Amino acid sequence: MLTSASARQSVFDVVQSGTSSYLQAKRLNTMKFGVVIFPGSNCDHDTYHVISKVIGQPVDFIWHKQEDVDRFDAIILPGGFSYGDYLRTGAIARFSPVMRAVTEFAQAGGLVLGICNGFQILCEAGLLPGVLLRNRDLKFICEHVNVRVEQTNTAFTNGYAPGQVLSLPVAHGDGNYFCDDATLAELEAENRIIFRYCDAAGNATDAANPNGSLHNIAGICNRERNVLGLMPHPERASESVLGCKDGRAMFLSMAESLREMIKLRA
Repeated sequence: MLTSASARQSVFDVVQSGTSSYLQAKRLNTMKFGVVIFPGSNCDHDTYHVISKVIGQPVDFIWHKQEDVDRFDAIILPGGFSYGDYLRTGAIARFSPVMRAVTEFAQAGGLVLGICNGFQILCEAGLLPGVLLRNRDLKFICEHVNVRVEQTNTAFTNGYAPGQVLSLPVAHGDGNYFCDDATLAELEAENRIIFRYCDAAGNATDAANPNGSLHNIAGICNRERNVLGLMPHPERASESVLGCKDGRAMFLSMAESLREMIKLRA
């Protein structure tokens, strides 16, 4: 897999410039999503359904012992309770063989999305900074919350409007995002806080913060902007029959970004 400077560019810049080293290296004409299954994952089929049936893209499951993910263009780490959340959420899953491959995939510019437990795993694996602690009230939270889109210059959010307020469900006991002051300053300065908890009017207040996350952080990305983690579940809010489809644009954004990369390479 490639480790060139162009492969480490922002995915948004890649789409604009047409220089996706990752897709160039694969010589693909079609996109392929992969959904990782860890022991204890429970949102893998939900995510698979959204990719295959809702946005209509090819997708396969990836077993946690798999060590080769080269045939995929985007990888999703779904929600659940990987390895029973023993030790810490995501602490064991980050040692699964597939995570070595996912790390190399991300370093080469591939899109990686971590949802809920997937976000926790990305932090434990060092692909995203910080950690997810126990919720402020020490209770499991399962409800719809409001989330404000902070940045749209990523392959995951270019289908949203800046400041758009989404209604997305959360279901976690360890969603309280924390990092040190230097990391927080870096996230803010580099516009890497992608989602914040807010009220219906878009105000990021303490009352709208369901778990005590630092600065109301609901989701962040890496410096290269090709790895995103968030605690809310967009896959559970992607169809009208579920009462809300605010999460659908996240998956459509990923598909459109990959489509543009392939088109510009061709």
